[in-house]
Amino acid sequence: MKLNLSLLLLFTAAFLTTSCQSTNNKTSKETTANEAVNTSGVTSNTPKKYLPKKEGLKRAYFASGCFWCVEAVYESVKGVEEVVSGYSGGHTQNPTYESSNTGRTGHAEAVEVFYDANIIDFATLVEVYFGSQNISQVNGQGPDSGSQYRSIVFYQNDEEKAIIDKKVAQLNEALPKKVAAEVTKFQMFWIAEDYHQDYERLHPNQGYIRGVSVPRLKKFQNKFPQLVKEAH
Repeated sequence: MKLNLSLLLLFTAAFLTTSCQSTNNKTSKETTANEAVNTSGVTSNTPKKYLPKKEGLKRAYFASGCFWCVEAVYESVKGVEEVVSGYSGGHTQNPTYESSNTGRTGHAEAVEVFYDANIIDFATLVEVYFGSQNISQVNGQGPDSGSQYRSIVFYQNDEEKAIIDKKVAQLNEALPKKVAAEVTKFQMFWIAEDYHQDYERLHPNQGYIRGVSVPRLKKFQNKFPQLVKEAH
């Protein structure tokens, strides 16, 4: 009985510390299709997730640990029409999941958020960003560690940068630990492989999703219930 209990405890610990990287390596694949650039200015390697056809949507870009988690958080927010997982903040062309995970491409797992500015503004998206992560954790979130999991909040113009800088200053003044997120001018977003898109929704019973991603989503939703979409 003691042996069985020990094995159970070891299994539980391994489950809870499983990372986005180690879990997904079981299903990762190389991308070989020709490079394609769509009219949104987003570059991709393969045919990708459906992009919204609704006109007038704005885009915002964030990185905060595993993109499965961040995508699920933003897709639960009112006014957000679509979220796409990908890579940004690096110095190489055509990054893949495998290359970004080496930490040598400079890219972080990121999301592209399509939102209706008549319902939600950029400042609120920034509130969601900082309110859904451990803001002081350097190079990672939760069990995911490495530069590819670092937090970056991207700005596309001076107005967005001013909003971000104001929020960071408020947090640094109010909290004992400083904000770890980089504030970076947006350059390029590379859409991730198809199997990463909507990962939490499509794999609700997967170990990492149940142990890390869903708890992170629920924590955010409990903190900001007024921002969460109504269940259908």
